[in-house]
Amino acid sequence: MMDLLTFERENRQRIQAVENSFGPAGGSLSKPGRVLMGQGHLMKQGRRKPQPKSFFLFNDILVYGSIILNGRWHKNQKVIPLEGIQLEDVEDGDGMKNQWLIRTPRKSFYVSAPSFEEKRAWIDHIEECRSNLLQGGSSQPRSTFAVAWIPDPVAFKCMRCFNKFTATKRRHHCRKCGFLVCNSCSKERAVIDHIHPTKRLRVCSFCHTRNKEDEMSRVRGDSTGKNSSEEDIEAASSDEEDTGEMSQTYTSSSWLDSQMGTWGHVGTYVYPRPMNQRPLSHHSLPDVDYPTIMKE
Repeated sequence: MMDLLTFERENRQRIQAVENSFGPAGGSLSKPGRVLMGQGHLMKQGRRKPQPKSFFLFNDILVYGSIILNGRWHKNQKVIPLEGIQLEDVEDGDGMKNQWLIRTPRKSFYVSAPSFEEKRAWIDHIEECRSNLLQGGSSQPRSTFAVAWIPDPVAFKCMRCFNKFTATKRRHHCRKCGFLVCNSCSKERAVIDHIHPTKRLRVCSFCHTRNKEDEMSRVRGDSTGKNSSEEDIEAASSDEEDTGEMSQTYTSSSWLDSQMGTWGHVGTYVYPRPMNQRPLSHHSLPDVDYPTIMKE
């Protein structure tokens, strides 16, 4: 077992390396009690096409960014608190294999791993870290999440009026339902609280009409009116679309080995065991629940 002081020093160094890779534009990631649990490359579905991203899983947050230089330089740092994450396993698509959906209140998106084993490793690690965080009692789970936007290439017609998109009749996304719609069908704007508390966001005519009807029902006290917790999941306010990223050579994700306090690559994944069956020494490792990975 690695002693506590050595582990803490190496953990700080790993976190500092991730922080430095985002340069001055990235936010600070160092925090007492924060542990870097794993990192690797995943494909993230963008508005137009899947793009490679670097993901970093900590015991309380998930961080990702665009790849500039493999393992050395990143941009567009995004930080997601684990209590605000919901995962959904989905079937393989034509362009995305081994994929799943990451939901957050402000933005939801599909990611994919190069193998089923790595997909399961990422899902199980995120779920376990989130569960441990919520068990601590200091964080509360979120109940309202954004929908994932439908990618531009999926539809060649407006999904409301069914008129064809052209060079002048451009695609837009409704922030409420995530549908691809034309400008004529998305002239309305509305505040979607969990995406932004004050900004009025683009919504399609259908969602705008439905919102007005729901509000009238609530004012009347109509039993059929939906409250905020029952409303359909809402869409993200924006979607970053990076261009000019370098093509990357894929390397396996790396994870913290709970028994050795060291790092290894995904080989044969061992699903997390119950707390009372884990060979952890509270005198030698921080008070954090670690995933178990067998090294190659």
